[in-house]
Amino acid sequence: MRGERLLTVAHRFGNSTAALREALDSGVDLVEADVHLYRRTLEVRHHKVLTPWLLWDDGHVVARSRLAIPRLPDILAELHGDSRLLLDLKGVRPDFPSRLARSLRECVPGTRLTVCSRHWWMLPPLLPQADGILSAGSHRELTRLRRRLAVSRAHGVAVRLDLLTADVVGELGRSTERVLTWPVDTPAALDRARFLGVDAVISKNLDLLTGLLSTG
Repeated sequence: MRGERLLTVAHRFGNSTAALREALDSGVDLVEADVHLYRRTLEVRHHKVLTPWLLWDDGHVVARSRLAIPRLPDILAELHGDSRLLLDLKGVRPDFPSRLARSLRECVPGTRLTVCSRHWWMLPPLLPQADGILSAGSHRELTRLRRRLAVSRAHGVAVRLDLLTADVVGELGRSTERVLTWPVDTPAALDRARFLGVDAVISKNLDLLTGLLSTG
């Protein structure tokens, strides 16, 4: 690994103001939030849309009316100038990047955040205001990512843990500043990430991340 310690990313903790504050106060390097553009509104949620009234996540269906879904400006207001937010862009709406860029200019002017997507075409319009992370969650996407990095460097990449080998991590690391991986929610997964030589781990286990912060 190139850095002195693994960087820590709190997965989904940016999806509510309370969880965002908890993660920021813990000292993690980044807090991830899932951003959707729905009916011209930037919503922060991991749940996917089934119908205008129903959402689902991890196989569970829930009524939209039963969820407290924050708008992105509400989450950004909680930062108070902190830049440790990673926005994971969900969906492929063509107007998504421009709306997000406008929201960042209006809500956090001068604060450089991080943006991530498996749909890489959405990132360039945001790069004047944010650092971009190219994400790959399948073998096909990893193949595309390797081809992309062979001709063009990237600030960072995020790849599913089960897709990586030490050789692949080394290859990716030669064309990017940071190699992130997920999910790293158990000590065994953390050991695997260390062995592979990644730069950062993305985890829903905040205790695991804070333990990593204390031990280096």
